[in-house]
Amino acid sequence: MIRVFNVYYPLRTLVLLAGEALIVWFSFVLGTVLQHQDDSWLALNVDGGYIKILVFTAVVLLLSHGFDLYDSSRLGAKWEQTFRLLLVLGLVALALSAVGFIVPSFLPGNGSALVGLTILTLLLFGWRAFCNWLVTRPYFRERVYVLGTGERAQRLVNGLRQRTQLGIEVVGWTGNIEGALKRDTVASHLLGLAQQGNVHRVIVAMPDRRGTLPVEELLDLRLAGVWVEDAASWLEKISGRIEVEHLYPSWLIFAEGFRFSTFLRVVRRLLNCSFALIGLLLSLPLLPFIMLAIKLDSPGPVLYRQRRVGQGGHHFYCYKFRTMRRDAEADTGATWATDDDPRITRVGKILRGSRLDEIPQLWCVLKGDMHFVGPRPERPEFVEWLSKEIPYYGVRHAVRPGITGWAQVQYKYGNTLEDAREKLQYDLFYIKNASLGLDLMIIFQTVKIVLLGRGGQ
Repeated sequence: MIRVFNVYYPLRTLVLLAGEALIVWFSFVLGTVLQHQDDSWLALNVDGGYIKILVFTAVVLLLSHGFDLYDSSRLGAKWEQTFRLLLVLGLVALALSAVGFIVPSFLPGNGSALVGLTILTLLLFGWRAFCNWLVTRPYFRERVYVLGTGERAQRLVNGLRQRTQLGIEVVGWTGNIEGALKRDTVASHLLGLAQQGNVHRVIVAMPDRRGTLPVEELLDLRLAGVWVEDAASWLEKISGRIEVEHLYPSWLIFAEGFRFSTFLRVVRRLLNCSFALIGLLLSLPLLPFIMLAIKLDSPGPVLYRQRRVGQGGHHFYCYKFRTMRRDAEADTGATWATDDDPRITRVGKILRGSRLDEIPQLWCVLKGDMHFVGPRPERPEFVEWLSKEIPYYGVRHAVRPGITGWAQVQYKYGNTLEDAREKLQYDLFYIKNASLGLDLMIIFQTVKIVLLGRGGQ
């Protein structure tokens, strides 16, 4: 796996993306050359052909991402991927037709776009078939030994074996040892495979390492060039979250990440203020209609504010458009909203599904209480309870809360203790790997969720 923007991606996914970017660009360039055999140089250089083709390439890649064609967990679904690829090519064809009708001068002309799209279709299917074949070759797979037993080790083994796109082959694990599990037995099993040249990496997933961890043998393997890593790091890589059940304070202290430089803080603040101003300006035409709809639908104020816990545990007021009836918590006190909650108004359901109810939070971003991306801010009543029930819950207050976040785009809306525990694991992953690139990716994922009607999380 390769780290990009502080997020781990399978090498296959990055090779697939880079190859398709070159294929899209090459297809439209070749289409232009074939249709402008006498003046192709002028069409590409003087008439801005290369710039136009670069725009085409970006559009195709964005559409492919929007249809999850680079989602590593779905790359094995052959027919589903074929259907999605056909949808992307169909949308590209419609887009080119629309551009040719509205702004014909933007296309290279002489049917170059059509020829380029035809070449692209053939090359894309050929490239995908080649990548699917290539990843199954033994010499492209890394051999791994999982050192450990129990549910956690089993989950790691299953995760690695199910995700064939990671290019990893589990050649052995301690759970296959017969008889009593002793240090000498574990060491013999591990060294037996290593001496055969069958191990490139050892992942330690032992629940109790005292008396059973073969430290000297692991050190010898490490000095011989075999990578030795902790299971927490690999479970983080394959799941996009940090599991709290087996997390030790020492791992949080010594783990790579959890660093927030002054430069990153300043740049993120400038970007957040800029995005908030742009968002407020773009939403201005919608505000009168939203406010009128709320007023006509149910009695009560248009806006409501709630105390939330922000960075460093400080409290602030979070503003949203009202989506529940005015006396929603008069009898119950502070409670989470549930699916089909009767307290939610008719207009409120629409606002929540489209996330339009969160427009006023842009003011919280301008004030500095929130960011665009970060853990969702919780109410003090819930934070006090969850901090007692879930270990490391307070770590999420190391950064400013956000309108959207890694947990929101990866997990459903949560209204139970178990949901809060699950979302904390995604929040910890985000805090550990926070970067501008990760923020932009989460914003893009959020836009995709809203536009495709997958609902707010």
